[in-house]
Amino acid sequence: MALFAGTFIGYFVGAMPGLNPTLGISLLIPFTFGMKAVPAMVLLTGLYMACEYGGGITAILINTPGTSAAAATALDGYPLTRQGKAGKALGISMISSGIGNFLSTLLLIVSAVPLASFALKFGGPEYFALAFFGLSIVSSLSMDNMLKGWTSAILGLLLSCVGVDKIDGVSRFVVSYHFLGGVPFVPAMVGLFAISEVFILFGETEEKGTVGYDGIVSDLPTAADIKFTMPATLRGTLIGYIVGVIPAAGANIASWLAYNDARQRSKRPELFGHGAIDGIAACESANNAAVSGALVPLLTLGIPGSSAAAVLIGALTIQGLQPGPLLFTRNPEIPYSIFAAFLVGAPLMTLLGLYCAKFFAKVTLVPRETLAFSVLGVCVLGTYALDNSIFGVWVAFAFGVLGYVMRKCDYSTAPMVLAMVLGQMAEYNLRLALLMGKGSFMIFLRRPISLVVLALALFSFVAPLWKKYRTKAKESKA
Repeated sequence: MALFAGTFIGYFVGAMPGLNPTLGISLLIPFTFGMKAVPAMVLLTGLYMACEYGGGITAILINTPGTSAAAATALDGYPLTRQGKAGKALGISMISSGIGNFLSTLLLIVSAVPLASFALKFGGPEYFALAFFGLSIVSSLSMDNMLKGWTSAILGLLLSCVGVDKIDGVSRFVVSYHFLGGVPFVPAMVGLFAISEVFILFGETEEKGTVGYDGIVSDLPTAADIKFTMPATLRGTLIGYIVGVIPAAGANIASWLAYNDARQRSKRPELFGHGAIDGIAACESANNAAVSGALVPLLTLGIPGSSAAAVLIGALTIQGLQPGPLLFTRNPEIPYSIFAAFLVGAPLMTLLGLYCAKFFAKVTLVPRETLAFSVLGVCVLGTYALDNSIFGVWVAFAFGVLGYVMRKCDYSTAPMVLAMVLGQMAEYNLRLALLMGKGSFMIFLRRPISLVVLALALFSFVAPLWKKYRTKAKESKA
């Protein structure tokens, strides 16, 4: 019952823009005071797991990522919806999420202790290398127009500089005290993706046509679709789990890295950004696998792998339990109940999601004007609920206008979102690494992990450019 309740609530929390797993777990903790430890933790971890499922629903249907990790899903999910293939997109999302969650739970059971020791080796140089690796994805996201893609990314990096400097404590570009903590990411993302789409919907004069209800039901993914996406799902699961283990990396970075990997390895890379089902599979499997990864340092070392995992530590403490190595010896029922809940919950949520997909897909039958106003209402509600402040709503509208202008001028918003996710992490850890190395950049080459990740980042940056050059050379020869 606790698992089902957590799953149901998690779907709603994940699908609602502005709400996130951290907030959902925080709101549920008071209801666990009178519960025993096992059902309480199953309820909270079930919600955590289901949030990543739910985030992809609104990303696919209305271009409004329910969670920040679902932003990459919207790149291909929403174009499929506009093509009348909402059922297929939702089905692929649910199945890849379920596979990612189930397999990552098996990895969690088998490899938790050794991977936790590996994660402890990450310092400033390694975190900067990881952030730089993530930023190198912009080359793949901007294959159509590299200059516009990097312009969008640089704008995102500049926006990530707003706020109080984490090392010197100096205020930078703070025009209002609201920006002391930086540009709020969730309202910015909601504006760039959802509100800009609302403006575009309002500006459309021609009828797009709708897909009949029977067409949507019959458009669930076929066995051939699942087979085609399976390699991307498996690679996304592995990427998501490994990135999730690293504290503070999280599902955001995992989904973008998996998306880039799927695009580079795809047999149909030209479909990415226009409705590639393997892109959806990679993102959803990665951000769900990152949930299991984030529990590795929590359960084995007592270190939170994400903000939601930090709240779970608080929930364990309230129950009189101490997370860390002794949890497996003193209270083994807690970690093993979580493992069991994840193994049972993955197929449960997949079946529930597939059953509900035909009802979710009815959104595509809503008239354009009604849908636009509904999306706008959800965005306002979600961004206001984030801090109970109208400031987040104004930020969302400002980024909505910016996103609308960018899309009209053919500038992709995805590189900006990626840069905003990674900007602060990259800057802080670059400066931290330079302090550790006494101003010398050689520290990145002296540490094996950072050296390997930087080499991968260089390859990820150069490979799309080389591929584009080779394609042009072949076309000119022809």
